[in-house]
Amino acid sequence: MRSVIADAKRLVVKVGSSLVTNDGRGLDDVAIARWAQQIAALRHGGDGRPPKQVVLVSSGAIAEGMQRLGWAKRPKAIDELQAAAAVGQMGLAQVYETRFAEHGVRTAQILLTHADLADRERYLNARTTLLTLLRLGVVPIINENDTVVTDEIKFGDNDTLGALVTNLIDGDALVILTDQSGLYTADPRKDPDAEFVHEAEAGDERLEAMAGGAGTNIGRGGMLTKILAAKRAATSGAHTVIASGREADVLVRLAGGEAIGTQLVARTAVLTARKQWMADHLQVRGRVVIDAGACKKLVEEGKSLLPIGVIDVEGTFARGEVISCVDEAGHEVARGLSNYSASETRLIRRHPSSDIEQVLGFANEPELIHRDNLILR
Repeated sequence: MRSVIADAKRLVVKVGSSLVTNDGRGLDDVAIARWAQQIAALRHGGDGRPPKQVVLVSSGAIAEGMQRLGWAKRPKAIDELQAAAAVGQMGLAQVYETRFAEHGVRTAQILLTHADLADRERYLNARTTLLTLLRLGVVPIINENDTVVTDEIKFGDNDTLGALVTNLIDGDALVILTDQSGLYTADPRKDPDAEFVHEAEAGDERLEAMAGGAGTNIGRGGMLTKILAAKRAATSGAHTVIASGREADVLVRLAGGEAIGTQLVARTAVLTARKQWMADHLQVRGRVVIDAGACKKLVEEGKSLLPIGVIDVEGTFARGEVISCVDEAGHEVARGLSNYSASETRLIRRHPSSDIEQVLGFANEPELIHRDNLILR
């Protein structure tokens, strides 16, 4: 069996609290240094491996804050969790920045809540920022924004956050590093007949029965959250590997094709998360009339919609909302997420992209709708 990570070009790596904080005893600087070294190696490629883009989702802020505050038990009160996160996030960011810098790799800290991905404009902003960072060669380090989270908007665990980020950036695969070797058919501590699951299909309902259980007193997730995260990642065609973060050079070995841990394969056709999101959840807020040249670019060439191809603008919409693209006869050609509001679009229509900043005083994107955010009708 060959690891699905070998052919992945864009990865999301999630590291759990118990690994980052050495089971709650404080940030494990040695372990973090090893992951930084491995991720740097993945980015540079070599030894027959093509370079990969990597986003790191790291737990550990609350656990580090607990250690700094002298708390032995994870609090239940939201305000105390927020306080611990605020204290711990400082140390977490400092250690990652230092260790990655040793390999000449720049990092960026991004804190997200569920609301950031549920809101149309913030979803688009988060995606644009992450893809720009990757293009610039920066490793984004993402954590849930526990300092402002509430019961209504929290992800609940960073396994779920890892899957959502994988969907957001069109990741090819999600690697969940944990303190366990992977998934067993039953709890091996209780069942001597439990067998290790080397590969299965993501979303297979039998996996949830195998997982069961809860997380540790340090983290929120258990094996079940990892199974559900793999199921979510698979909706955009991403594979998931659940493996031990204590395996030597685990990321480099996975990238080299070695099968480590449990591999959960996405069997569904690749469908980008935002296109699925647009198709399933979003309502059209307005429309633009586009010329014949723009229609041809969209339908026959798979191009983005540029402002110069827009003849007219109808309705009121904000950046990040879905608009319909119709030809001059009124037939819908496509729909997608607009990078500009209706009022802004009226100003830049029939203008080349190079004029956007001059007309508006700023430029979000050169496209009105990027092809990755567009569905043909």
